[in-house]
Amino acid sequence: MKQRKKLLQWLEDRTGLVKVIEEIAIHPAAPGVKWKYVFGSALLTAFIMQVVSGIGLLTTYVPSAGGAYQSLQYITHKAPLGAFLRGMHYWGASMMIVLIAIHVLRVFLMGSFKFPREMNWTTGVLLLATTGAMAFCGQIVRWDQNAVFGIVAASKMAAHVPLIGLWLARLIIGGNVVGTYTLSRIFALHVIFLPILLASLIGLHVYLVLRNGVSEPPVPGRKVDPATYRSEYHDMLRKEGVPFWPTVVLRDFVFALCVVSVVLLLAWLVGPVKLDNPPNPSLINAHPRPDWYFWWLFALLALLPHSLENYFMVLTPLVIGLVLFSVPLVSNRGERHPARRPLAVAVVVFLLPAIAALTVAGWHENWSPRIDAAPLTASLIGASSGPVYEGAMVFNRMGCLFCHTIEGHGGKRGPNLTWIADKLTRGQMTLRIMNGVYNMPVFGRILSTEQTENLLDFLATRKKPGFVMGDQQ
Repeated sequence: MKQRKKLLQWLEDRTGLVKVIEEIAIHPAAPGVKWKYVFGSALLTAFIMQVVSGIGLLTTYVPSAGGAYQSLQYITHKAPLGAFLRGMHYWGASMMIVLIAIHVLRVFLMGSFKFPREMNWTTGVLLLATTGAMAFCGQIVRWDQNAVFGIVAASKMAAHVPLIGLWLARLIIGGNVVGTYTLSRIFALHVIFLPILLASLIGLHVYLVLRNGVSEPPVPGRKVDPATYRSEYHDMLRKEGVPFWPTVVLRDFVFALCVVSVVLLLAWLVGPVKLDNPPNPSLINAHPRPDWYFWWLFALLALLPHSLENYFMVLTPLVIGLVLFSVPLVSNRGERHPARRPLAVAVVVFLLPAIAALTVAGWHENWSPRIDAAPLTASLIGASSGPVYEGAMVFNRMGCLFCHTIEGHGGKRGPNLTWIADKLTRGQMTLRIMNGVYNMPVFGRILSTEQTENLLDFLATRKKPGFVMGDQQ
């Protein structure tokens, strides 16, 4: 016991850290700070896991266009516990995204961004953006086909910025061509600049939490008045405050342990995200898409009308940033309880289902052609010879099944053609085939007259039994 005391005295004399830790430990927290408040500390735990697993991956990863993919293949299939380490890093990133999203929602709904915690919210928004940037860069350093298309998409979005768009695109790519300079730049962001920024923001955020105190659970009718809030808050802490140690710390520790266990379990049972094909710009039948936490944005970009894409790519990030940063500026006082803030609840009720629906759409990815669609068989065609059969063969050879569905077979990018003859006349179908329509090629210069007639004969059979349309000519 004496030796321990002497060691602590020595550390305090040389560093002053013992007193700092003691002050944090005895720091009182507001009453009612329970399980709803554990996500911030769990996020810090997930970040530490990312640092540890990232350092482990750095010992083998080769940050060059010619060696990155092969080094990841070696880590995944040959290095001891390599797949587990990659899985830990991937699921740790997913956990960080989930935790910071829940934390931001909790703070927003409970009004914890109001006076005097406006800067707590601001640093939290910066943490959210930096975490998203880290996750995106992590996908790029996998340097597979998906990664190359991802960085191309990001550069195209940046190119739409007025005046400096082309400069930004070249800055992201590291020149005019995606290659080693691109990977080197993204790698430096992922392992040096963004982690330093993230750690700095976490440190600042924790400092602000300790300085301003953890916000008390909101009570209907109890409003925030900047003129009196601090004195009321400190009076409450003196009367009802609970010690940070062990009450709050133990609860945070239990939840953080659960987070670590879930990440390790997923890394062991599910493993890392599967690598796509090696990067090959000439490969046109690729299906690039981001990791699951960006599916909603992926879907939104895919489903938007082309006329709105340029405006969306430039204005949406700007608007989202302005809205998030302005939240504590336009509403830093008044009611905090969700029951007294219906607009805040309505925003969350609208956004969560919208993001969930877009995420599901991004998972299904119905707008992408199904290159691997199986050709129509004689049983589906309803014939094994003759013009109808030959027309179905044209349908197969021209890749129409990549985008259109016939009785559940094919893609969903274009309209379902199972009963197309019930909707369009032969003349209308001819116009679409010969002249093309939105997202559909022009086949007038590709197909012969015989092929076109056979194709129309086949499509004319796609109608429900007993259905009668007026003029089919």
